[in-house]
Amino acid sequence: MSSTKSTPDPSKALRTASTVLLLREAASGMEIFMVQRNRQIEFSSGALVFPGGSMDPNDREVAADSALVADRGGLDIDTAAIRIGGIRETFEESGILLARPRGSSALVSADKAEALGVHREALDEGKISFADVLRQQDLVPAIDLLSLFAHWITPVNLPKRFDTHFLLALAPPDQIGKHDGKESVDSVWLSPKAALEAAESGRYNLPFPTIRNLIKLDKLGTAQAAMDYARATPVVTVVPEMSRNTDGSTRLRIPAEAGYDGDIFDVARP
Repeated sequence: MSSTKSTPDPSKALRTASTVLLLREAASGMEIFMVQRNRQIEFSSGALVFPGGSMDPNDREVAADSALVADRGGLDIDTAAIRIGGIRETFEESGILLARPRGSSALVSADKAEALGVHREALDEGKISFADVLRQQDLVPAIDLLSLFAHWITPVNLPKRFDTHFLLALAPPDQIGKHDGKESVDSVWLSPKAALEAAESGRYNLPFPTIRNLIKLDKLGTAQAAMDYARATPVVTVVPEMSRNTDGSTRLRIPAEAGYDGDIFDVARP
């Protein structure tokens, strides 16, 4: 799915990142898988976030390898690589693997995904590549199961900038998911509303884009409705514009056409 691009500040390097919003339908309604970042890491320290992270050069290698991705479904290599990165990061951070045995229409079993979990730490540390795991296990990444839901770029006046693609996917019903115990110290399935209420109460810290995307998900109602929305709706890139209020708080302006719950927000920090 295409997105409407804004031009970022060329003087500040952008790191492309991919994050996956894993959805499932529970008895009480839609739930989403989230992890709590270790307070010792630099980015999103202590925050409750969706699994994800920076792209790896190997992601593009996988996307370009016709033996691993025989059908990109009309996606160019760079767009397919973003989905590969999301699948890899999801596996590293949750143990959930969106991949199929070659020639099969079904995703890997929960037992298989759990057995492959022994590679999660080595993948995260760069000791092995995702391509290696796929080739050794004769697996094909299920990029067709992901849809672009949102695209956010860090404000131009911040020192570290990320070009983040938020992807939706329905979680395999038999794969549960568990944090890695390193970058993330906890994991939870909860409804968008429950996550927002926990942030309001101070239990969790949620980044600004995470809050906006949870609110949008909550309005969509069900996991399938969210997937249908993502597949049918063009994505408008969001580059928040920052300014300061007289009381020292931060004001963020985002495009109204991006379809969030407003376009001007006053926050304690970006």
